[in-house]
Amino acid sequence: MSAVLDHAPAETHAPEAEQQFVTLTVAGQLCGIPVLSVRDVLAHQAIARIPLAPPEIAGSLNLRGRIVTAVDLRRRLRLPQAAPGTPRMSVVTEQGGELYALLVDQVAEVMNLPASAFERNPPTLPAEWAEHSRGVYRLEGRLLVVLDVPRLLAIESFAKAGAG
Repeated sequence: MSAVLDHAPAETHAPEAEQQFVTLTVAGQLCGIPVLSVRDVLAHQAIARIPLAPPEIAGSLNLRGRIVTAVDLRRRLRLPQAAPGTPRMSVVTEQGGELYALLVDQVAEVMNLPASAFERNPPTLPAEWAEHSRGVYRLEGRLLVVLDVPRLLAIESFAKAGAG
């Protein structure tokens, strides 16, 4: 390990050299959310349905006395629904002063990835993913899609997705 460090001058170790992501899976796809966007990670929670809400809104949940809007990422990304009774996890994020829980299949680990390895969305990335992605990292045998949280939570696109 020290041999690797000897090749790089000390001044190249800027904070921007690595990016940290909370990794998660949605329908088998590995995704990442910038760690600074994540407020909390929750195991399966009771979710109260909200009448007349767009289909992507799974409902709301209570997090230490605050009402949190739960967004189903499978529906948001136009993916097949999970089997009934499958436990889901929530990644809580804040946008515009409001808390949102992104419902995912599983939360894995925090990864530190070199900023230099970040790539724009490849042309082969399906449109529903590319629309909500900032770019990708090519890992050993897997593609990590970096989710764009503000785009995922853009209210005006909920109506558009529900109409499609």
